[in-house]
Amino acid sequence: MAKSSILVAGAGGRMGRSVVAEILKTPGASLAGGFERPGGPDIGKDIGVLAGLDAIGLSVEDAAEKGLSRAGALIDFTAPKVSVTNARAAAENGVAHVIGTTGFSDAEEAELTELAKAIPIVKSGNMSVGVNVLTALVEAGAKALGDDYDIEIFEAHHRAKVDAPSGTALMLGAAAARGRGVDLNHVSAGVEGTRVGARKSGDIGFSVMRGGGIVGEHQVSFAGMQEVITLSHSAIDRGLFAKGAVAAARWAIGKPAGLYSMRDVLGLG
Repeated sequence: MAKSSILVAGAGGRMGRSVVAEILKTPGASLAGGFERPGGPDIGKDIGVLAGLDAIGLSVEDAAEKGLSRAGALIDFTAPKVSVTNARAAAENGVAHVIGTTGFSDAEEAELTELAKAIPIVKSGNMSVGVNVLTALVEAGAKALGDDYDIEIFEAHHRAKVDAPSGTALMLGAAAARGRGVDLNHVSAGVEGTRVGARKSGDIGFSVMRGGGIVGEHQVSFAGMQEVITLSHSAIDRGLFAKGAVAAARWAIGKPAGLYSMRDVLGLG
């Protein structure tokens, strides 16, 4: 199996299965295998069958290290602590790491930045091509519009999503702040429902909804006194995240060590 093959973390989960299916149907891509936490219910099961396809003769393993020797890249949509552990293993094996996990602490972000000195890490709050184009448009809009336009970011996800605002919403907020030449941490108005008092000029606010099986909805509004400009994206099938992650993995193999984003993968700067 070539070192251009892709290993999948959390191969038994919803995103893991989508990623496996995407790799298997992508011309030129090959699957190095997949793994789950030790003792997980999917250990030993055929990865293809788990993804809803025919058996492929590769079983889910119980440790990243078992598959990293066969892989050129690792795709990871798991949980913050798990992704950091996987990043350490990827760095030790010289394997590119694509991270779609969100909700990292400051300390975890710092460790990933340090590990990116050893391997290429592509990390994004959203792997969708469309969302990353949206991010570029939000940055351009924020740069063109002054502080008299209030920026509000709305996001909606399924009931099981833990972090709020979503990683994508924060990514959009950071893009808006970048467009205005400010730090998001200094202008974030917080989440709607926790704010007190009148809105301050230049603040960037967030609104959150959790419910049902919503894959992902994001909307950025620039609200002026005479007009409102809205940019939005709707995810219909989580397969689009898998498609972006596979593209990122193939792009990252052979790249110099560093911390990259989907904007680098897509050539958006």
